[in-house]
Amino acid sequence: MRDYSQIVVGGGAAGFFGAIACAEAHPHAHVLLLEASHQPLTKVRISGGGRCNVTHACFDPALLVQHYPRGGRALRGAFSRFQPQDTVAWFQQRGVTLKTEADGRMFPMTDDSETIVNCLMQSARQAGVEVLTKATVVGVVKAASQGPQGSSPGFELELKSGEVLPCRRLLLTTGSSLQGYRFAQTLGHTIASPVPSLFTFTIPDPQIRELAGVAVASAQVRLLVSDQKPLEQTGAVLMTHWGMSGPAVLKLSAWGARILQEHQYRAEIQVNWLPGGVERVRQTLGAVKEREGKKAIATYCPFPSLSRRLWQYLLTRTRIAPETRWADLPKKDLAQLVLELTQGRYGVQGKGAFKDEFVTCGGVRLEEVDFKTMESRLCPGLHFAGEILDIDGVTGGFNFQSAWTTGWLAGQGDGGDRLGSRATPSRVCQ
Repeated sequence: MRDYSQIVVGGGAAGFFGAIACAEAHPHAHVLLLEASHQPLTKVRISGGGRCNVTHACFDPALLVQHYPRGGRALRGAFSRFQPQDTVAWFQQRGVTLKTEADGRMFPMTDDSETIVNCLMQSARQAGVEVLTKATVVGVVKAASQGPQGSSPGFELELKSGEVLPCRRLLLTTGSSLQGYRFAQTLGHTIASPVPSLFTFTIPDPQIRELAGVAVASAQVRLLVSDQKPLEQTGAVLMTHWGMSGPAVLKLSAWGARILQEHQYRAEIQVNWLPGGVERVRQTLGAVKEREGKKAIATYCPFPSLSRRLWQYLLTRTRIAPETRWADLPKKDLAQLVLELTQGRYGVQGKGAFKDEFVTCGGVRLEEVDFKTMESRLCPGLHFAGEILDIDGVTGGFNFQSAWTTGWLAGQGDGGDRLGSRATPSRVCQ
């Protein structure tokens, strides 16, 4: 049997970054990356609508950690060693320039995720990482046998093919795979129950479904669940065929992931379509009543941020007759319109489909991992990176950044002597 210095299980963002970091930090190490599917980096390929939201232009670790519903405290020190600035520099050194969009998200200049995939594949090849696809791991155990030169390989991995691979160090980057969680448990770790994060809200209102595609650039959305402190996020909201989505909703789903799961995704959301204060909205409507009194309410919306279709939908919720003129609007109806625009409530009765590019909260408990090296505190030689950990960020490139950071730290290791030397020339297999 070959004796590998390090085996990485999982060919995603964290796995490739960890494998490359290890091979570059320890040039004599023999690093093997195993991917169960026929094609690695699947989530990288489809992320950001095929553009790949690589990271976020938040370069202060203290602010960066505020975008992680779970794991922020543990990542504080990790980000002081490898943060978005380092990610930008890492890709720049390899010929990939990132650009920053108005909301802080960072993408490759090409707007093509294949740019990132090719960079990672080429970097792995140049570093001498051996990549094996269609290599499903079915078992992991601590090894007891003696390896070459009297050294003791730390682990033995059994593949579906029946082959057994020994290694000194093991890095698990299996994402939200149940098999990966089982490997961690076999090696002594406990798992925080995984539940979906970053999902859309299902709202059974046929009129909302007719608004599919309508968006508001900035709205305040509050999540109201019985006996729980309300959660609030501000950002774009998008109407869909099943309810509401957009950054504000996705962020709320992340912060409220466990609460919503416990309540079977039954809740209310309160939407302020016009952030800036209730009194300001009331004054605007009062001025329109005086200035544009002859116009019908349904055909004259005084708020440019609201599309005509959304404005008319909100009017139907107040039951104000669309032909009513502004001058004829009673005070009680004006008050009801203010309430609907700033505090309208919508019943949530489920979540949208759990897509491949989305994430879970839950995973290996963080107190069981040393975040200086990403090494297990319970099983020497075992490391973790990426989504297998109980870490998840909101939308905007934060989940990839935690993958780059934890992968990089895991790959640094604790010195080349422990990793040993390369046994055979490396190869990349597809």
